[in-house]
Amino acid sequence: MDDQRRQQEVDCRCWDRVWPQTYKVMSSTFDIDVAFLKLQEVMKAYPRAAMFQLAEEGYRSPFEQLISCMISIRTYDEVSLPVAKKLFDRANTPQAMSKLSLAEIEGLIRQSTFAERKAEQILAIAQKIVEKHNGELPCDAETLLAFKGVGPKCAHLTLGIACDQPYISVDIHVHWVMNRWGYVETKTPEKTTKALEEKLPSDYWVETNKLLMPFGKQICQARPKCGVCPLVEMCPRVGVA
Repeated sequence: MDDQRRQQEVDCRCWDRVWPQTYKVMSSTFDIDVAFLKLQEVMKAYPRAAMFQLAEEGYRSPFEQLISCMISIRTYDEVSLPVAKKLFDRANTPQAMSKLSLAEIEGLIRQSTFAERKAEQILAIAQKIVEKHNGELPCDAETLLAFKGVGPKCAHLTLGIACDQPYISVDIHVHWVMNRWGYVETKTPEKTTKALEEKLPSDYWVETNKLLMPFGKQICQARPKCGVCPLVEMCPRVGVA
């Protein structure tokens, strides 16, 4: 038993020395092109990410995309999608939205989390667009980020989907996936965003949001379903027990 325990300790010490080199090999050899190619086909069978689904249904103006993203914060897609549509059926432009009362907006998005706060922010954004931008939301990151309630995630998704600009938005799902692939080695979604901006080809930035968000929700979850994953044979599964 003592000999076995000593051997285990030796094995652990060896693995500690080998692991950093092994990780670097995984990171450098993971074929991101093959991964995206496979996911483009496989994810057709799963629900789209909320904002991409709305865009496919015609709600693809910068204003609609920005507001729908705000509604989706801390809210499940199956709730935020019909809520956004209900609001846009009533008002889908800054001009129309600015004419609604705060109570009307709150009532329309009531099923969304933090509806009261979001209603205040949505109305303020609509009014500001009318007053300062002649009713047209510009495709400009600085402008979007200046609005109260709008962070990098919603700003980048809006610019990527509605404006066809190369922006990447990293939520917890994208963060998990990219680290499990060994493509980046980061601790937070914010750090993953920065790492991907430096490493991932910009042609994949919007595609990352479109594919990896639902992939992370449906397959590569907190407890990943590796048994049904189409990338299991090529994935190093970094950090997965």
